[in-house]
Amino acid sequence: MSIVTRFAPSPTGYLHVGGSRTALFNWLLARKLGGKFVLRIEDTDQVRSTEESTRKILEDMHWLGLTWDEGPEVNGPNGPYFQSQRLEIYRKYAEQLLAAGRAYKCFETPEELAAARTKAKAEGRPLKYNRAALKLLPEQIKDLETQGRPFVIRFHMPDTDIVVHDVILGDVTFKVPELEDFVIVKSDGFPTYHFAVVVDDYLMQVTHVLRGQEHLMNTPKHQALQEAFGFPHPVYAHMPLIFNMDGSKMSKRDKEKAIKAGKTPPEIDVHDFRVAGYMPEALLNFVSLLGWSPGGDRELMSIAEMTQLFSVERIGKTNAKFDRDKLRAFNTEYIKTATRERLREVVQQFLDVTDYPLKHADPGVREQILELYQPRSRTLVEMAEMSRFFLVDEITYDPKAVDKVLKKDEGAAAVLADLLDRLTGLAPWTVESLTQCIDGYAAEKQLKMPKVAQPIRVAVAGTAVSPPLYETLHVLGKEKTIKRIAQAKQLL
Repeated sequence: MSIVTRFAPSPTGYLHVGGSRTALFNWLLARKLGGKFVLRIEDTDQVRSTEESTRKILEDMHWLGLTWDEGPEVNGPNGPYFQSQRLEIYRKYAEQLLAAGRAYKCFETPEELAAARTKAKAEGRPLKYNRAALKLLPEQIKDLETQGRPFVIRFHMPDTDIVVHDVILGDVTFKVPELEDFVIVKSDGFPTYHFAVVVDDYLMQVTHVLRGQEHLMNTPKHQALQEAFGFPHPVYAHMPLIFNMDGSKMSKRDKEKAIKAGKTPPEIDVHDFRVAGYMPEALLNFVSLLGWSPGGDRELMSIAEMTQLFSVERIGKTNAKFDRDKLRAFNTEYIKTATRERLREVVQQFLDVTDYPLKHADPGVREQILELYQPRSRTLVEMAEMSRFFLVDEITYDPKAVDKVLKKDEGAAAVLADLLDRLTGLAPWTVESLTQCIDGYAAEKQLKMPKVAQPIRVAVAGTAVSPPLYETLHVLGKEKTIKRIAQAKQLL
């Protein structure tokens, strides 16, 4: 059997990091078994779906490196791959169900449905459609249609229990009272998610569906539709949910809550992690471990290693927790061990979605900055922020560093004055000549290096932390170094 998996996001916002796990696991399974990975855009929600969201989802998928075999941009034999362009296909299959008596038209108004919902709530029972439309005679239906009365189409669920065979969870039984006749075509003629996904999975020959456990309650509906059409059931695997470390569900609303509370919003969407300076391979590696185990104590893995080791059977049932500290540790390691060519590439991708001075740096200077900060950056944001002083005309001084290093140290003013004179006449401006000049001055004045290095560091960087001093001064250049030491003298 040829394996076909799919990822089918709704373009109602950016790609959630949980969605990236779904995409990754489906991608890994297809690559592991030599199958196809299909990307389908489920944009039947006319109100919430946007072209911008679609563009962002495609960009994020490209950034993650999760290329697709069929879908937008690459096309394929089973397109189109936007559900909004497949309405005629859905109409044909809906008519097939109507003709077979497995679906029926419902003409209730929104007000009537709202009243039924209110009554069900007052009686303390869940709302379940009462199949009143099944009592309509053919002439009554025709009359309502002639009047132009809006209607939806509901699927007639079988009055039997439904068992979902799940690779991860085992057999899950849904009893008749839990099931209801659900809408498959809305009054605007667009299909619902449940209907479109079943038709598309069949026509696109999807064999395996890996998705979050929040979709488990939808699966009996999908199986019932498949049986009504005579479609085969794909293999289902419902993955554990992803929670924050405090046990709350990881939701896009977390950002809204943080903003209202005056806090920095957490990264939730893949785009957030791009802007926050994470490497895609670090994010993928971390996300792969949210519910799946490669075996042993293995954690850091390339995408090739993940593909080789992946199996659905090693996906667990226990909900996963999103440990941001662990993700940051992964990212630190990936930055540190990246080839220079790869680091240049991801830094450019990062600068394409942000605006730091590093974005406008001379290529030669940027290369020197990568050399200095690759071993000491946890994120690309840290790299961009820590290197800012190299690239701006005016720096901002850290008041604590100025007070501790420059003002409280009585010898700092003399060090800056002496070295200003010596560095002004220094030529050539190299790491070697800077080392010789400053080390020689410290030996001559019988000063320990921190007494010399720290005042210079605060003077040129605005803070007491920077890469090695001589490399820092070399990259900064003679003109900026002299100017900033002179400015620091004025602070005293």
